[in-house]
Amino acid sequence: MSSLLRLSRLIDWINERVGRSVMWLVLIAVVISAGNALVRKLFNTSSNALLEIQWYLFAAIFMLAAGYTFLRNEHVRIDILTSRLSPRGQNIVDILGILFFLLPMAGLILWLSWPIVMMSVASGEMSQNPGGLIRWPVKMLLPLGLALLVLQALSELIKRVAFLTGHGPNPLQKKSVGAATGDLVAAIKAQREGGAK
Repeated sequence: MSSLLRLSRLIDWINERVGRSVMWLVLIAVVISAGNALVRKLFNTSSNALLEIQWYLFAAIFMLAAGYTFLRNEHVRIDILTSRLSPRGQNIVDILGILFFLLPMAGLILWLSWPIVMMSVASGEMSQNPGGLIRWPVKMLLPLGLALLVLQALSELIKRVAFLTGHGPNPLQKKSVGAATGDLVAAIKAQREGGAK
């Protein structure tokens, strides 16, 4: 179990880094969107490339952050039934969901989308809009994002099994808002004390 938990930590580290990097794409998308709107209003012109890059950035944010969101346990849930279960029951429900829904769905989409993505790469597919962008990079986000999500699903599966077998903490336990705020305050104080020396 310890080697599986090391693998889980490695996957968590990868998705943590990807997720934190993807956060910057939100800012970039907002700046491009605002700039495009300004140019359209002030100069009565626009660019298909700028519009398409906004769509590409949204796709990148959505696909590449799926694993990070799962790592943070922030996906939308319907907790009407599971909130009444014990922590053990909640983890069992999650294991069943990962095994019978998430992994088969992601595997099926990967299997069906791969030929389409490869055909787009091989043909150098371009947008049909005048001044548009190449299409294969945005299509490549689908298998890449799903691969990160599948990896995170495996990590979450390992953590839930570790909890059920007594080898790890409850992965569904969230820190309270107060605890997270306390952690942030402690980190800021530590940084200030380090900078003052």
